[in-house]
Amino acid sequence: MCTRGYWMWGLSRRVSLPGGFRYGPRRPLGVHRYLCNFPHSPRICIIGSGPAGFYTAQHLLKHHSKLLVDIYEKLPVPFGLVRFGVAPDHPEVKNVVNTFTQTAKSERCAFYGNVTVGKDITLEELQAAYHAVVLSYGADSKRELGIPGEELPGVYSARDFVGWYNGLPSQRHLNPDLSNETAVILGQGNVALDIARILLSPIELLKKTDITQSALDALVHSRIRTVWLIGRRGPLQVAFTIKELREMLQLPGTRPRLDPSDYQGLGDIAKDLPRPRKRLTELLVKSALEKPAAKDCARWDQANREWGLYFLRSPIQVLPSKDGRKAAGVRLSITRLEGTGDTAVAIPTGQVEDISCGLILSSIGYKSVPISPAVPFLCEQGIIPNCMGRVTGYPGLYCSGWVKRGPTGVITTTMTDSFETAQAMLEDINSGALSWSDPKPGATAIKELITLRGIQSISFSDWQKIDSVETARGQKIGKPREKILDPEEMLKFACH
Repeated sequence: MCTRGYWMWGLSRRVSLPGGFRYGPRRPLGVHRYLCNFPHSPRICIIGSGPAGFYTAQHLLKHHSKLLVDIYEKLPVPFGLVRFGVAPDHPEVKNVVNTFTQTAKSERCAFYGNVTVGKDITLEELQAAYHAVVLSYGADSKRELGIPGEELPGVYSARDFVGWYNGLPSQRHLNPDLSNETAVILGQGNVALDIARILLSPIELLKKTDITQSALDALVHSRIRTVWLIGRRGPLQVAFTIKELREMLQLPGTRPRLDPSDYQGLGDIAKDLPRPRKRLTELLVKSALEKPAAKDCARWDQANREWGLYFLRSPIQVLPSKDGRKAAGVRLSITRLEGTGDTAVAIPTGQVEDISCGLILSSIGYKSVPISPAVPFLCEQGIIPNCMGRVTGYPGLYCSGWVKRGPTGVITTTMTDSFETAQAMLEDINSGALSWSDPKPGATAIKELITLRGIQSISFSDWQKIDSVETARGQKIGKPREKILDPEEMLKFACH
């Protein structure tokens, strides 16, 4: 019989429960939120505090009055890609944090930051402590180009570069070289346009955002004047949306370079496209083929920076500098398309083309990784096999977000996806497919384990202390916040 002390509020003596857990009249830290019909409440653990994790929690709490949710996050701070992925000049997108905060403040929800599953605590230990576990840890790795020279200084993944200017602790020392006049971005999605916009935006605009001060200082001295966005397919297959394209077309001090030959005949084709693709293609065609308005002409004539879309090109080698110590260019395979629309495939023609540049950013997507050998994982697709969020063959285990469907879509896509997973869980609870008749200790057990292992967990109120420091620092210099980059410094303020 296990002798570890787990206690149930309201009992006058210790009692043994299935699984060897014991409960008695002692009140552990944070037990106030467990008074709701304890122990007859489903206890749910969510791994990951990004949009997928919070939207899953939100739906569960809204539609089940007894359910208790604990969210575990490896960083001391919550919100995942909302904090570390959304462009600093898109503050309106970050407003979802207000909704997530309300969820976190619920008496039936708790946040445990600075706890890494697979290192500080095992998935199996979480499964023993909860009735169900939701894997919502996102895509924490980068896709490799798989070409010679990729390892050279001057080549960065979009994930690392975005993390650098957004304050991701692991990328705070990135220090990219911005001394060359030309940058190449391999990819034509929204993240690629975000990076191009940050590289070319007037500093006065960026100073008003929550971009990190270290990134801002580097951009002040940047010599980059031209950014090329390279795509292996054509204008009908670009992955960015019309909002991001409009922002680039209207970016102060910057002009677009769109080759008219790339867009000939697309106006007629656009008529039969789905509405979002139709509107995007029409804007591309108009921008490339029609004479711009007088105000745009004047603005573009005075611009000292430029960006352009380069189609039917696929990277095959990063070209080194003469001394071989850094990247000096990229060799591209010229391609042709077989097929039409989103299913068109780029086929190499055998021809190549070189572009000189000192900064190469690979924006070809994020990648999820397995969290535990005990969880099935499809390495090729980078997802956990599932049906409506139920992990195939593993009752009580669920997934949501990018690790469920792959790193695609925007935050609203993740919301819909996460609600689907949460709804599947609720159906399983109501049908009895997910049993919760036996009590589980939940965070009480996990907190004991991580305390014994010397791990300092961060509550949501602890995070709010960090948040207060960041916003105060930002207000002093006219920014919404100045992010703390060092996890140790975060912990210091959280415990103050």
